[in-house]
Amino acid sequence: MIGLLGRAGLLGAALALIASPAWAAVTLTFYAHPGVRIRGGDLLFPHAFVHASGSLDDTGDAVDWAAGFTAKYPGPHLLLANGPGMVATPEARYVGEGKPYLRLTVSDAVYRAVRARSDWWNGREGSLYDLRRRNCISFIADLARVAGLQTAAEPSMKPGTFLEATAALNATAAWVQSPAVETPETPAPVTDPAPGLSPDALSPAP
Repeated sequence: MIGLLGRAGLLGAALALIASPAWAAVTLTFYAHPGVRIRGGDLLFPHAFVHASGSLDDTGDAVDWAAGFTAKYPGPHLLLANGPGMVATPEARYVGEGKPYLRLTVSDAVYRAVRARSDWWNGREGSLYDLRRRNCISFIADLARVAGLQTAAEPSMKPGTFLEATAALNATAAWVQSPAVETPETPAPVTDPAPGLSPDALSPAP
């Protein structure tokens, strides 16, 4: 009886682990978009942004959040003066076009701290935008540090270069591209071992 109860208890614990959100996790991925293209009449510039996906461990709620910092009123005037900025959510197509440089799994607490810091950048105190000194890279660098990463030198105006240098400082979080799957070659057709020789001729004599 004790053995049966013990096995039942282990089975119940295993089922509880499967049913609970204990395996949930949030993944942060830091991207750079190449820009230099026109879409919908707008010129897309190089840009850095972050995307969070997965689910929260404590509630099981799904997570799908992306953010980047940009000028609220873009234009050539930003070459001469700063202006208000805002945290914007890139569309799914834009995220898909980005190049990932860093990816790491974070706890619920770290994810919420990253979201809180993003909200600060979107508020009155943190929303100043400066093309050269306080841009999308500054935003991403700040969030990366909240997530526990080391960051490369700032300021910068080259998202890809900055994220590549940052990835070099964080080997465990650096993006590793999946190896290409080799397509097996088509096997050569089986031919007769001797032209003009029928299969019956190859059979052993009785």
